[in-house]
Amino acid sequence: MTILKKLFFILISLALLVFVAIAAKTFFTPSKQLQVPALTPVAVDTNAAAQRLSAAVRFATISSGTDPEASADAFKGLHQHLQNSFPKVHATLKREPIGNYGLLYTWQGREPAAKPIAIFAHQDVVPVAPGTEPDWKQAPFSGVIAEGFVWGRGAWDNKGNLMSQLEAIEMLIAKGFTPRQTVYVFLGHDEEIGGLRGAKVLAERWKQQGVKLDFVLDEGTLIVEGILKGLEKPAALVGMAEKGYLTVLLTATATPGHSSMPPPTPKQSAIAMMSAALARLDDRQFPVEIRGLAEDMFNTLAPEMTLVNRVVLSNLWLTKPIVESQLSKSASTAAMLRTTTALTQINAGVRDNVLPGKVDASVNYRILPGETTDQVVKHTLAAFGDGAPIKAAKKEGFSEPSKISRTDAPGYAAIARTIRSLHPNMVVSPSLMLGGTDARHFDEVADNVYRFSPVRAGPDDLPRFHGTNERISLTNYTEMIQFYFEFLNNAAGAENR
Repeated sequence: MTILKKLFFILISLALLVFVAIAAKTFFTPSKQLQVPALTPVAVDTNAAAQRLSAAVRFATISSGTDPEASADAFKGLHQHLQNSFPKVHATLKREPIGNYGLLYTWQGREPAAKPIAIFAHQDVVPVAPGTEPDWKQAPFSGVIAEGFVWGRGAWDNKGNLMSQLEAIEMLIAKGFTPRQTVYVFLGHDEEIGGLRGAKVLAERWKQQGVKLDFVLDEGTLIVEGILKGLEKPAALVGMAEKGYLTVLLTATATPGHSSMPPPTPKQSAIAMMSAALARLDDRQFPVEIRGLAEDMFNTLAPEMTLVNRVVLSNLWLTKPIVESQLSKSASTAAMLRTTTALTQINAGVRDNVLPGKVDASVNYRILPGETTDQVVKHTLAAFGDGAPIKAAKKEGFSEPSKISRTDAPGYAAIARTIRSLHPNMVVSPSLMLGGTDARHFDEVADNVYRFSPVRAGPDDLPRFHGTNERISLTNYTEMIQFYFEFLNNAAGAENR
């Protein structure tokens, strides 16, 4: 046999082996979905529940970073509405204030020695962008029920979660349910501005008291439909961690002077130095890599995909560079795979004929688990090069990436069991929460922290988040109540049913 024939034979053999390996990995990798019996959802009086949510939306509970009392009347009004709407909750659970207007409910369990669990939601909402009010189909704080939706700021984020949790608990109490372990329900009042007056205060208190939770379930990733290419089924993405948050404050200084006599050499003015530094930083983004939670998510979703995508995602050992290249082209998918760099603010100059002596800029990073704020600052300075006249400092209020929670733990099992029993065709997968939540303050007091909202979202819905025409469908809101009702059954003692 000639050398060419031997080489051809070797190449054909290698190609055949690769083909067999791809086929085996594609078609013999089992589904990771929990197999549980389908369950008939509890009956919900949707119209009455929607009216209660509508009334909650009408309270403009906008949190302020500078004035803790900015929406005091709205928070007080909401608290009274909760008392009026859920009499059994308020007769059974102990309620106490946390911070300014946070509320902690304690539902005492039958077994005091059992580790407690906690579910979170938040009362506060973001403001409506000035000038966009006419773009709303219904007034932002009207709570109008129309076209099968409850409309208004907070209907989705996060009064939908808050009210559906209390609706479910009210129904459970009416059915004689008592949890096995103590259940805490915390309703934060400043989540949208970091949770420092509410969630952080509660976390510190629990830490000092030695409280140790089995798990926390807070708002988070969603049920996505028509968003993940190649997945025809709806997918419930459960946030197992959230990114860290860091704003790096940059400062460039130079000799101020008259604009008629600028520096003779390019890039010597403060604005020019800062502009060049920001351009270099923007050009040196963190790499897009499929690893950690992103890899866990793709491995979970792959067996549920249509053929082509199933082949590609089941064989990341071979296709990873191609997949990373494709995913890097979309802002939402790239954000799952890298620490993101966002140039957000720049301030310089007081007059058009004066060279400023100082330029300030802000760069916001959302940091992947496994990386640290110190590493990000180091990356920032390295992008500028040795000797660059730019100073960098961390802005107060930063947070490291959270720990990664476990899938082989009771909390995740309760979430997956609930979703799969109510929606057998729905895929459940671990995921990464890109934004920040109150949950990030509780890593030290909870074994696991999960971030999931049973809210259905398609491509047209995502811009409504913190945007214009926020709403929740009546059908989905009913599902949310049914989710929390069944979740508490699964997590806190199904024998009560």
